[in-house]
Amino acid sequence: MGWDISYHPIAEDQIKEWYFDVLLDQARLQKNADRYGIEPFYRQKYADTIKVALETAPDAVFDTAHGYYIAVIQGFFNKYFYIRGGALSFLENDLINQYFKPWQQIIPENFANQKIQNQITTNYCSGVYIPKEKVVQLFDDYQSDATVKATLEELFSHNRITVFLKALAYAKANGLGLLEATEVVEPNPIDLNQSACYSNLFNCDPEGAQLYQQTAMEQLAAIEEKEGLESGTISNNASYEVSNTEPVVPKKNKGFWSKLFGN
Repeated sequence: MGWDISYHPIAEDQIKEWYFDVLLDQARLQKNADRYGIEPFYRQKYADTIKVALETAPDAVFDTAHGYYIAVIQGFFNKYFYIRGGALSFLENDLINQYFKPWQQIIPENFANQKIQNQITTNYCSGVYIPKEKVVQLFDDYQSDATVKATLEELFSHNRITVFLKALAYAKANGLGLLEATEVVEPNPIDLNQSACYSNLFNCDPEGAQLYQQTAMEQLAAIEEKEGLESGTISNNASYEVSNTEPVVPKKNKGFWSKLFGN
């Protein structure tokens, strides 16, 4: 099972304004889109996501429904960051858990009765949420606490820590929290132009996907060398398939990576 993790800078009041308030009054969607200058194509994707959310069963797991949709919608409004395989949800570490805030302390009371896991447990799922004051603390502690630094660098190895720190720095600079999710964007490391995204791919910082592609190409090159194959034999003929079960969310839009990366 692959894990395409993304980190979404979003404040608690934005979660309310962009998502829960719109569930109560769909007219707010166009007001939000006008206020933040969302283009027509993404307004429709925003509306489609809300439509799916309104059809969510009361007994659905919050993280795989509303939590995930909040992450998707954040990407229509603001920048977010992709990291292949690196999720704070995967840590079993009380040292890092102190920075998280559970959904039960954020969401409206009428959603609190749903099953809430506050971490990634499957594909297409929201993970931990770091409130804005803890974003600042975690960023600062990374600089000053050797244990925190070592823990994060082990989780976000192979240069991925630079992307996570970029996400933290962006959230800190803008007074935002940070929401973790999985499979909002699904890069194809063989050909980034064939990647999928359920949000606005133009708002996805490209560094994490580029690192993923670089690592994949290095691994293929190593196999070619070991097997005595000509360079490019595998990579030029390889295909990439997403084996996860897709959620019922708006249609994917293809071709963005070509524009994003200038290929």
